[in-house]
Amino acid sequence: MEEQHLESSDFLKDIVIGMSDGLTVPFALAAGLSGAVADTSIVTTAGIAEIVAGAIAMGLGGYLAGQTEVEHYEAELKREYDEVERVPEREKEEVREVFADYGLDANMQEVIVEALAKDKDKWVHFMMKFELGLEKPDINRARNSAVTIGISYAIGGIIPLSPYFFVDDAILGLKISVVITLLALFVFGFFKSKITGQHPWMGAIKVTSIGAAAAAAAFGVAKLFG
Repeated sequence: MEEQHLESSDFLKDIVIGMSDGLTVPFALAAGLSGAVADTSIVTTAGIAEIVAGAIAMGLGGYLAGQTEVEHYEAELKREYDEVERVPEREKEEVREVFADYGLDANMQEVIVEALAKDKDKWVHFMMKFELGLEKPDINRARNSAVTIGISYAIGGIIPLSPYFFVDDAILGLKISVVITLLALFVFGFFKSKITGQHPWMGAIKVTSIGAAAAAAAFGVAKLFG
C-alpha cells in the first residue's frame, strides 16, 4: 500500500494563516462600518486600507517567524558543535539515552555511538534531530512565508469587501457580503479541515461561526455607539 502524507505543510499552513485572517478581519471591519455609515465608499476605502496594512503586517509576521526559526536552528547547531568538541563523552551518553528509549541494548548502543562519533557532522545533525527535535529549516522559508501569508490575506480580504464596490447602500452591501463571506468561510473551513485530517463538516461550521461572530460583534458595537 502507498502511504499518503500531507506535503508542503509549511506552504499550506501559511495559506491557512493568511486566508483565515483575511476573510475574518476585513469582514468584521466592513460589518462594523456598515452599522455606522451609509456610504459604501467609506467602507471600501477603509477596507482597502485595512487589507493593505493587514497583508503587510501578516507578511512581516510570517517573515519574522521564519527568520527566527532559521536563527534558532543556527544557534543550536553552533552550540551542538561546541559541545561535541568540549564534552564528547556527555554527548555520547545523550546518544545512548536516545537509543535506550528505542529499546536497544548497551552493546548496540555502543556500536552506534562509536560509529556516529567518527563523523562529527552526522553526529551533530543526529543530536539536532533526535535530542532537540529540530529539522534544518529552508533558508527561503522566511521570504516564502511572508509572500504566501500576505497574498492569502489580500485574497481573503477582497471577498467580504467586493459587494461594496457594486452597490451604493452599505446595508445592502453588508447583506451580500454576509452571504458570500459565510459561504467562503464554510468552503475554506471544510477544505482546511479535510487536508489536515480533521472532521471537515465540523471544521467548516467552526470557521464559519467564528467569522460570523466577529462580524456580528463589530456591527453590534457600531450600532450601539454609532
